[in-house]
Amino acid sequence: MKDIREKLGKIHLYAGDGKGKTTAAVGLAVRASGNGLKVLFVQFLKSGDSAELAQMEKLGISVVSGQPSSKFVFQMNSAEKGESRDFFEHRLEEIFRQVKAGYDLLVLDEVLGAVSTGMVSEKRLIDLLQSKPPQLEVVITGRDPSDDLIAHCDYYSEIKMRKHPYVSEGLSARAGIEY
Repeated sequence: MKDIREKLGKIHLYAGDGKGKTTAAVGLAVRASGNGLKVLFVQFLKSGDSAELAQMEKLGISVVSGQPSSKFVFQMNSAEKGESRDFFEHRLEEIFRQVKAGYDLLVLDEVLGAVSTGMVSEKRLIDLLQSKPPQLEVVITGRDPSDDLIAHCDYYSEIKMRKHPYVSEGLSARAGIEY
C-alpha cells in the first residue's frame, strides 16, 4: 500500500458543459477506495440527496454535502448569499484541515460552481491546492475553469455536451441517471 501512496499528489480537473463530471469523480473515488485509499468526497452547491452518496458511504468513502439554502444562488437575496458564502468558505477551509489527518484522495465536486457564483474565492482555492499535503490527490469538478486554475492542475478533462435530452426534448433530470 505504501507504494500506491508514494505515487499520489496530482490534481485533476473535470470541467465543461457536458454530463459526467460528477460521475467521473465518483468513479475515481470508488476506484481509489477499492485500492484501500482513504477518500473524502465533498460537494458544493448540491443538496446532499443524490443517490450515489449513500452508496459511497457504504464503501467507506467519507462524504460531506448539503448547503444552508435550498435556493440556487441567483435566487438568493444578499443576506442568503452572504450566509452561503460564509458556509462554503468555512467548508473549504475545514476540508483542507481534515485532509491532513491522512486522506489520500479529496474530491471537490462542483467547487467551480461555487467559485463562479462567488461562494468560494478562486484565489483561496488555488492557495489551498498549492499548500496541500504533497501526496494528496485532488479532483475538482465544475464549469468554466480559469486559465490560472487550469495551470495548477496536472490533469484537465473537458466534458463537452454535444447532445442532451434536456435541450432537445425538455427532459428533466432523472433519478438514477442524473442524480
